[in-house]
Amino acid sequence: MSYSIRERQIGALRSVLNLGAQVTKNIEPEWKVLIYDNAGQDIITPLFSVADLRNYGVTLYTSLHGQRDAVPDVSAVYFVLPTENNIKRICEDMNNGLYDSYYFNFISAISRKKLEDLASAAIHADVASNVMKIFDQYVNFTTLEHDLFELNSASDLSYYNFNKSNLKDHEMDEIINAIVDGLYCVFVTMGTIPIIRCPTGNAAEMVATKLDKKLRDNLKDARNSFFSLTNTMVEPGQQITNFQRPLLLIADRNIDLATPLHHTWTYQALVHDVLDMKLNKVIVTETVDDNAMARPMKTQSFNLGSTDKFWHQHRGNPFPQVAEAVQEEIEEYKSHEGEVQRLKAVMGLAESDQAVDISDNTAKLTSAMSSLPQLLEKKRLIDIHTTIATAVLGSIKERKLDEYFETEEKLMSKTTGEKPLIEFLRDSKGGSPEDKMRLFLIYYICQSQVNDLDELIRALEDSGCDIDALKYVKRWKQYTMVGDVGVRGGGTKTIGMFSHLMSTGSQFVMEGVKNLVLKKHKLPLTKILDNLMELKSNQEIDSYRYFDPKLARALDTSMGRAKAPYTDAVVFVVGGGNYIEYHNIMEYSRNKPGRRVAYGCSQLLNANQFLQQLCQLGKEIQ
Repeated sequence: MSYSIRERQIGALRSVLNLGAQVTKNIEPEWKVLIYDNAGQDIITPLFSVADLRNYGVTLYTSLHGQRDAVPDVSAVYFVLPTENNIKRICEDMNNGLYDSYYFNFISAISRKKLEDLASAAIHADVASNVMKIFDQYVNFTTLEHDLFELNSASDLSYYNFNKSNLKDHEMDEIINAIVDGLYCVFVTMGTIPIIRCPTGNAAEMVATKLDKKLRDNLKDARNSFFSLTNTMVEPGQQITNFQRPLLLIADRNIDLATPLHHTWTYQALVHDVLDMKLNKVIVTETVDDNAMARPMKTQSFNLGSTDKFWHQHRGNPFPQVAEAVQEEIEEYKSHEGEVQRLKAVMGLAESDQAVDISDNTAKLTSAMSSLPQLLEKKRLIDIHTTIATAVLGSIKERKLDEYFETEEKLMSKTTGEKPLIEFLRDSKGGSPEDKMRLFLIYYICQSQVNDLDELIRALEDSGCDIDALKYVKRWKQYTMVGDVGVRGGGTKTIGMFSHLMSTGSQFVMEGVKNLVLKKHKLPLTKILDNLMELKSNQEIDSYRYFDPKLARALDTSMGRAKAPYTDAVVFVVGGGNYIEYHNIMEYSRNKPGRRVAYGCSQLLNANQFLQQLCQLGKEIQ
């Protein structure tokens, strides 16, 4: 992958915003209206800010199904899924003559029937000449990081829907087709044909089989293939330099149920776990006045986008390191305060007893003024991450998340914890019922035999836990026979408290919170990826199926044909993914020079959301 998935998708959307023309710096943008549905909004939000849209001439952006007035003499750019309701509303817009010209960009391919309906409506409204272009964009997925994406679909691609007891065949087909469509869009956007590997006998194999066929069908028509060199999406002036095809590992969530339940210790995963985070937007609710009887609450939202340098540098670090980094940023910012005060005195904006030589300070004043925007941006980011990290720290202390994380790490690495499990479950002051249930399920999954199960269940029930999830995990464990194999995690060690507490300005008091260091280890999915990329042979992956859409005919074999290790890979998890696996795979990629790996999933879930789905499945078991 010469360029990241995020860069590729941004390149495709730039063309959309530029009315299908190639984006160049010399062309002034044409003013336009951007109209999107929910899917389109979810795709655009993590990629473009309001300022970015303005730079591409978007003067107004609005929902397709919202109330809209006519805007004459302006082009309308539609970015929507080709659903029945969306096509119907577009036809109404043309009939009402809302815009001067129309550019229809469908997120995924529009069917011939719906295209004919659109053409008939344009002719009936006498605006056929105003329909300038119609595109199938093939961007039906949401990119959250440079190498992280989740599918964007009208279908519910949750773990529950894949495993519910009353799942009908047509429902399963609909879900599988939605995933195949999303993955197909990913590789059309990347402009490359992957070599597909997957386990047998589950939803991942169904997805791989259908994706192989879909890619193969496109390659049959060489003139209209999306994967020819002439159709490969690259930025203007760029050239394709890497012709090696990537590995696509399609995995099933059922290979590892412990990781998505795991309490985490890295910044991004903690924010996703304890705060309201979606599409890189975090909502923090905090108490305005602790002494007030009514305890009024204040809600703030922060967009952790690509311009947030602190977030991108520290999102994968352990939380105590992030707290220290915030402190360092505060101290660095404060070091400039003396200079700012001195400059205020120079400009007559503050009282000063010190004589100031204007001529001697001219160069320094010019330099300081030029750096003022960067200083203000640094202060803005400090304030954002102080607020977010303070909210995370509050949850850590209230729920003793550091102790839960440390205990689960020891359980997953088969070492003995300092505190017996039953004490965690009976502790009325530490951890929510969900925290206790997650800890217990990890213990249950990782142990080959649980002798004191009845006593543990009573403790869970006394703590108010919903034990329906256990019913499902019991059945899952019987079917998969993980027992002894379990899930191997990594150990941690306590290295003491911080050598100093955070300053008052940072609002951090880390006393009582363990400073845990993450030990480098590979999660089950990362181990499978490593074996496949390095062409290692072992019992676990030897049965994995192999699909090469470029071959003249499909091979019904588990044996791969690759002769050299893969340099690029995309890992996709059917049934839901999480930030813990994402960061583990990114760490693996960083430790392999020359390797690049992207991580995707049908749905990005935090641990409590995943636990709720397990509870739903457990309730269906008689």
